[in-house]
Amino acid sequence: MEALKSGSDVLFILLGGIMVLAMHSGFAFLELGTVRKKSQVNALVKILSDFSVSTIAYFFVGYGIAYGIHFFSGAESLLQKNGFELTRFFFLLTFAAAIPAIVSGGIAERARFYPQLAATFLIVGFVYPFFEGIAWIQAFGIQAWLKATYGEEFHDFAGSVVVHAMGGWIALPAVLLLGARYGRYTKEGRISAHPPSSIPFLALGAWILTVGWFGFNVMSAQTIDKISGLVAINSLMAMVGGTLVAMVAGKNDPGFVHNGPLAGLVAVCAGSDVMHPIGALLVGGVAGGLFVVMFTLTQNRWKIDDVLGVWPLHGLCGAWGGIAAGIFGSQALGGTGGVALMPQLLLTGMAIGIALIGSLVVYGVLKAVVGLRLDQEQEYNGADLAIHNITATPEREVNW
Repeated sequence: MEALKSGSDVLFILLGGIMVLAMHSGFAFLELGTVRKKSQVNALVKILSDFSVSTIAYFFVGYGIAYGIHFFSGAESLLQKNGFELTRFFFLLTFAAAIPAIVSGGIAERARFYPQLAATFLIVGFVYPFFEGIAWIQAFGIQAWLKATYGEEFHDFAGSVVVHAMGGWIALPAVLLLGARYGRYTKEGRISAHPPSSIPFLALGAWILTVGWFGFNVMSAQTIDKISGLVAINSLMAMVGGTLVAMVAGKNDPGFVHNGPLAGLVAVCAGSDVMHPIGALLVGGVAGGLFVVMFTLTQNRWKIDDVLGVWPLHGLCGAWGGIAAGIFGSQALGGTGGVALMPQLLLTGMAIGIALIGSLVVYGVLKAVVGLRLDQEQEYNGADLAIHNITATPEREVNW
């Protein structure tokens, strides 16, 4: 019976890992569709390369920092419980690798390739697991202090704060240090439109992310006996709320419509196991509106060239999700309880602080030592030609 349970748990979390791995193709296609045609190949290569570097960083460094577990022992010992710990590593790696995938969307079209891979290693190996350990396995006694002081621990079931807010707030200093794409904003203060190169690919990426997200959220239970249908329906309701509000607030713009479900899903991760479905619908709706408003402000008023809007989508909607779990998870609003607002506020703020400091150190040092940005001629020619010496489609067909 024990073997059957451990085998079932391995299969359960493996399927979750596969679904979240598939989400990384969603990140790739979402970026491909949003950037200009001359940077499409770079988007695809960057996401796959970042994932590979993340695996090395998390396997050898990050997972040990976060969970105190390493795999430097014989394969026979690793097979305990059907290799559950190995499969759990795979599942949590797909979360960790989402951080550079999020950052990638913000710095698209003008970042140098190898300095970004170096940043990926440092962030996934050191910055992200530092907070992951605090939030998810009681590192440094911070959760115990919150429990003793406020009666409840910080609650983030599937990573609104730990993954998304961290990713979005890590991306912000990177975007600011890189600066806007050449020609995006004129000296006179005008904005030059850089429309998406392919709405169908943008939509494909959004759909892959949306479908995979149900593995991201539901499989965060990690063992099959803890699976909850409430998480699935709350994810659905938040996704729908985000879509509809973004559709209305964004005046039916296809970019906003397809980012709306992602905003809702980012926000619901933290409290998806404790909210009532109507609460999840409201949380998702607020996130959809928040994304549209803040994306427009960052691009047009503040002139921050965050290409995919990863700071409003992941950074702000993730922070909102962390706080919302403390509000809509309460029994007074139909939730299951076991959450409190102050722990949510405090650790969300801590996550933002760690993300900003870590990102400033990593990207600031890399900018000073090796440089982060393509030169103006390379950017004009496009990242595809400048880095990969090929374009997404040939300029002309051959005649033979």
